[in-house]
Amino acid sequence: MEPIKNRYDFIYLFDVEDGNPNGDPDAGNMPRIDAETGEGLVTDVCLKRKVRNYVQAVKYGQPNYGIFIKEGSVLGATIADSTKNEAPGKESRKVMCEKFYDVRAFGAVMSLKKKNAGQVRGPIQLTFGRSVSPIVTSEHTITRMAVADDKDTKEEDFGTRQTMGRKYTVPYGLYLTHGYVSANLAKQTGFTEDDLNLFWEALKNMFDVDHSAARGMMCSRRLIVFRHDSELGNAPSYQLFDRVSVTLKDASRPPRSFDDYDVMIDEGNLPQGVEILNLI
Repeated sequence: MEPIKNRYDFIYLFDVEDGNPNGDPDAGNMPRIDAETGEGLVTDVCLKRKVRNYVQAVKYGQPNYGIFIKEGSVLGATIADSTKNEAPGKESRKVMCEKFYDVRAFGAVMSLKKKNAGQVRGPIQLTFGRSVSPIVTSEHTITRMAVADDKDTKEEDFGTRQTMGRKYTVPYGLYLTHGYVSANLAKQTGFTEDDLNLFWEALKNMFDVDHSAARGMMCSRRLIVFRHDSELGNAPSYQLFDRVSVTLKDASRPPRSFDDYDVMIDEGNLPQGVEILNLI
């Protein structure tokens, strides 16, 4: 199939209830937060990880839908094995794009020691997710009835000793991220309409295949896509994003569900060549 021919800009809304959407390892795994505004943050790397996990789950074993950046993989060995019949450089890069979905979508740095497959910039780029309202981080003390090591535990108190720990959650947070899909860059990686539809599918469903006790309840709420009828676009992305407003219905009380917000889209007088797709 041919690469996509149209530019897309999109707004993605997702929320978390009683969970930690993206812990910060430099802060004891507390939810990431903007220290000046109190708004919560979710990195683009976190969101891309969930897309990768979804694609790996639904396309497992299918050719040309491998995942390059995945847990436990040795990147240099993966590149060497995947491009063993190709010379370093442009041809090796082309093979990596063909075989791995995340390379076609997000790009990758593949100039490693074992074999140099160059670098590629992917057509899909995401911003950090930022909560619409400031978040509150709740800290919880948790206990474990079992012990990890019995060498310092006397036999008579082995059954009563407990391990203490901490768990951090956000009672509720609605996060918004902006995304861009470049048809110009898609030509370099071979990113097709099927690939794009799989990406939209991942944004809709990726939280349903990524549940964990730490993340609580996370849901995809809205996916608002601006489709341009040209490769380079028909309007600046910021002008299109400004058409979407997310406001709190009652500012006197803290939000605790998606129903506490109004999401409005100004669909009047759209720039010529731009259409709005409400995919969620």
